[in-house]
Amino acid sequence: MKLAAAPSLPHPEASLNRAFYLPRLDRSFYQGDAVVHWTLPIAERGTGWLNDAFHARFRELMLHTAAREGLLCPAYCLMPDHLHLLWMGLRADTDERNGMAFLRTHLAPALAPQQFQHQAHDHVLRDEERQRGAFAATCFYDLDNPRRAGLVGHPRDWPYLGAVIPGYPTLHPLAEDFWEKFWKLYAKAKSPAAGHVKRGDAPRSSRREEAPFKRRTTDEA
Repeated sequence: MKLAAAPSLPHPEASLNRAFYLPRLDRSFYQGDAVVHWTLPIAERGTGWLNDAFHARFRELMLHTAAREGLLCPAYCLMPDHLHLLWMGLRADTDERNGMAFLRTHLAPALAPQQFQHQAHDHVLRDEERQRGAFAATCFYDLDNPRRAGLVGHPRDWPYLGAVIPGYPTLHPLAEDFWEKFWKLYAKAKSPAAGHVKRGDAPRSSRREEAPFKRRTTDEA
């Protein structure tokens, strides 16, 4: 199985440098049935905040965000100095940038005294990356982060990863039957109108060919 490339993180000195912003895609790329890989670095790679209480608060807020914006999260992984999650939009009025602003704002107190870097990073998945096999590989790459970092021998041993599918608290992305169940739930939950959002044009400059939709975005609306 071919794995997705690892998302890059900026140099720690950039975490508090507001001049470090890069252009964002048109807002339409984050709306409707958009599928986006998000990375939330901690400023100056701060650690010491990741524990069971933070994980519980994260899952609670992910459920609230899912209800507000119409989202499913088939995979997330909380690492000692950053967070990964994938969101899939379900409604015509879904806006993942709004969702990220809500999540970061309400999760920040649980992170204290550490702070989020002033920008979340995003990668809007292209059509070929949304194919089921490719998408599952991207999710597994995130879930395998703790093993690659030498924190555990297998990702199932890392307590701070999972999925957030409202109404299905026991679904786990490392379970053998997860994807069969997930795709059925996704098809049932997704509104047909979510796929009819008109997208703006992607920027023609300041982008890499291998990842043309990769951008950093703030938590601002």
